[in-house]
Amino acid sequence: MRGREEGRAPAALHQALGRRRVLDGGTVPAECDPVPKQNRVLPFKRCTVDDRVTRVAWLNRSTILYAGNDKWSIDNRVVILSNTKTQYSIKIHNVDVYDEGPYTCSVQTDNHPKTSRVHLIVQVPPQIVNISSDITVNEGSSVTLMCLAFGRPEPTVTWRHLSGKGQGFVSEDEYLEITGITREQSGEYECSAVNDVAVPDVRKVKVTVNYPPYISNAKNTGASVGQKGILQCEASAVPVAEFQWFKEDTRLANGLEGVRIESKGRLSTLTFFNVSEKDYGNYTCVATNKLGNTNASIILYGPGAVHDGGNAASRVATGLCLWAALLARLLLDF
Repeated sequence: MRGREEGRAPAALHQALGRRRVLDGGTVPAECDPVPKQNRVLPFKRCTVDDRVTRVAWLNRSTILYAGNDKWSIDNRVVILSNTKTQYSIKIHNVDVYDEGPYTCSVQTDNHPKTSRVHLIVQVPPQIVNISSDITVNEGSSVTLMCLAFGRPEPTVTWRHLSGKGQGFVSEDEYLEITGITREQSGEYECSAVNDVAVPDVRKVKVTVNYPPYISNAKNTGASVGQKGILQCEASAVPVAEFQWFKEDTRLANGLEGVRIESKGRLSTLTFFNVSEKDYGNYTCVATNKLGNTNASIILYGPGAVHDGGNAASRVATGLCLWAALLARLLLDF
């Protein structure tokens, strides 16, 4: 609690003005000492009077709360604690923000009244009262997240992106705007409301970013006749991609001709339980979701076969270069 003394009144009354801080829902006493005492630390702001005092009263703004022992306030939260020659005090239970403001201890002397005032400041812990719901958007869209908070003093609102690389600072505002969102910006966003009265109020919003499939791993595989051979195709996508396997233009069915297709999450496998000569060749993995599809070519080869071991993109690029070179040579010969 911080307060300040602002001068002294003449004769009968020493006037002390200060500020009292109390949490919303708490209890605050207000005290008024009729007799000064030396070398004592006063826990509350008090007005000090002498024996010429005839009446005392507590007021909130212009409303009388108590006059002596008589209660004028109809608020049952306001009660008198003591009215003696050494102390005159009241207490307010379950304080709320509407109780904030000036409180006056009024002292009537033989000549004229004197007053001592204290300003009550009601502090409210931060509370997030409205926040965006979890949201799903397509990559490239614009996103606005909202986090509205209340408190006294007014809380500071901060957004952070809780990515796999740690907690990254995003912005210090009630509204977080993301233009052209990318897949890397998906995940949880944390809103914190802070005002140093109590612990921060923290809430989270999950942002899901949809994007089309991208095949990240598809390698050629070798297997001997009579052995097991496995082709793997890994695709990143949101929503998760569905997989299909083809040999040339024929779609492969699970369980037919000694093969098994198993897809789980990002990975699809094509398993040959007993590789034969007719199984060697080029296979195509197709990954599809509602935003698009992509494919990769994977070769199952036997011992001694020539293969590049690269991914689908490199094989496609190499094939295109060879065709371009051949076509250029034919044109020159012509």
